[in-house]
Amino acid sequence: MAFLTTDYKENKSNDYGVLPTGNYEMIIAKAQETATKNGAESLQLDLIVRNDLDGVPALAETNKKYHNRHVFMDNWKRKATSQYDMQGFQYILDAIGVPEGTQINSIDDFLSVLTGKVAKVFVKKGKNEYNGNATDINQVAPWNFSKSDYPQSNHQFKEAKQVGGDDPFANKGQAIDISNDDLPF
Repeated sequence: MAFLTTDYKENKSNDYGVLPTGNYEMIIAKAQETATKNGAESLQLDLIVRNDLDGVPALAETNKKYHNRHVFMDNWKRKATSQYDMQGFQYILDAIGVPEGTQINSIDDFLSVLTGKVAKVFVKKGKNEYNGNATDINQVAPWNFSKSDYPQSNHQFKEAKQVGGDDPFANKGQAIDISNDDLPF
């Protein structure tokens, strides 16, 4: 009996290039602050093309074709003020349905408000030139966020997220009960 018989009909294209320009229904998988080696800070959003809308005919050329693809959006702190563009954040908050007048007390609260929310996002295909080399990139501006046409999300993340007891760092700062006989040294 053979170990393996080749069968390529289930192979799919591995086109991981940039997304074509258009509107995509997306979920904000992660929101975090990042910094470069030189100290330039940004708020980065990891946007994922939703995979729960494959059956919507109007999204056949966007979400169905490109579901689970990531697009990263950086909102850099302004050098002159060392502050984020708060007006840009207003577009995102409006699109994800945060009620008018809601106070957000810290950057951590802001990141929590964003994570897991859905929006329709206009993604633009552009060029980035660096050291004489031009590469295709995706660009998303805060004003390119709008309310999702499908606000109920059933998106299934490809990577399983660890919750509670499965997280090795869930009990950070608490004593661990282990005997000397269990230690390898």
